[in-house]
Amino acid sequence: MNEVIISCRNLVKQFSQGDLAVPVLKGVNLDLIKGEMLAIVGASGSGKSTLLHVLGGLDAPTSGSIEILGQDIARINEEERCRLRNGSLGFIYQFHHLLMEFSALENVAMPLLIRRLPNQEAYDRAAEMLQLVGLSHRLTHTPGELSGGERQRAAVARALVTRPACILADEPTGNLDRKTAEHVFDLMLELNHKINASLIIVTHDTSLANRAQRIQQLIDGVLCDVSHV
Repeated sequence: MNEVIISCRNLVKQFSQGDLAVPVLKGVNLDLIKGEMLAIVGASGSGKSTLLHVLGGLDAPTSGSIEILGQDIARINEEERCRLRNGSLGFIYQFHHLLMEFSALENVAMPLLIRRLPNQEAYDRAAEMLQLVGLSHRLTHTPGELSGGERQRAAVARALVTRPACILADEPTGNLDRKTAEHVFDLMLELNHKINASLIIVTHDTSLANRAQRIQQLIDGVLCDVSHV
């Protein structure tokens, strides 16, 4: 039986503009199984990033339920939600969000240090992950000393260093040229397979979306299955 990593039912998200309630998500239902890669596409402003933030527990839904590894995130406190996010999810964004004053090694080790792993173990695991993304020669370099592609590879390493059950990626190659974007995407797929993590990727890039096992399009606040884009 396939293990469900993230599940949501009747997910609704509204934002307030003065006295108006602006609906963005209007009843999203989703089951993501272990190891699956799902691409979510849709028009700009359709709510793709909002959906990813809500699924990752970074923002609360207006109504509906979300379970991560069988845990209803509305039924646990903020400390437990943070622990669940840190242990089970990895996040990759269009902008790398690396801390500019820290080295690549320190940036990648950060999630493990937050988890209070011993320093040496955290740095050893970070160095191993940086080697996997081809940055073993850049351990001591700060983000300002890395190219755009190298920064994004470091961000991928940081997302995967905790060996999460699911990676949530929001336009992870949006700031990269085509060749570098394809290289980073190939790397994400390779590491995804190695640790058997699920992957949800929000992207405007149809060529990348079509390489996913499943594609869903966000239309008028709900997810619809599509065969290709």
